[in-house]
Amino acid sequence: MKKSPVVSFSSGEYVVYPTHGVGKVTNIAKQTIAGSELELLVVNFDKDKMTLRVPMAKLDKVGLRKISDDITMKEALATLKGKPRVKKIMWSRRAQEYENKINSGNPIAVAEVIRDLYRNENLAEQSYSERQIYEHAVERLASEVAVYENTSIEEASKKLLETVSSRNF
Repeated sequence: MKKSPVVSFSSGEYVVYPTHGVGKVTNIAKQTIAGSELELLVVNFDKDKMTLRVPMAKLDKVGLRKISDDITMKEALATLKGKPRVKKIMWSRRAQEYENKINSGNPIAVAEVIRDLYRNENLAEQSYSERQIYEHAVERLASEVAVYENTSIEEASKKLLETVSSRNF
């Protein structure tokens, strides 16, 4: 029988699940499934009205992590100020790359998506799918920034938009 990993998450703590964003650990429970007892981390995502039960032994594999530290957050915000890097490939392939970056759970990769898809009012319009991906990226990063700075998602979104719009190159 394998030993459970050292529990590094506690009830009430916010965590990031790569494909779902920020959630709150509500419980660490034992449950018998198919005759074997599993220790599960119960994570609640209020926005999606979803509860996820992740086996403790699989936490590393699924990529569950704590809210980013100071260095990572500063780097993500600095990324927003950078020059957009738009590859000259078909939109469908770029869209897939953007979705993969968002679902990676890496705040720096999500910031790259925001930086690359941000459009100022005086620039060309975005397509519907571009706008959807952009808004998804802003929402994902803003939810982590909100927990990190202990503020509302609206305030965090405003900060991200102010940061990306203040870039000058």
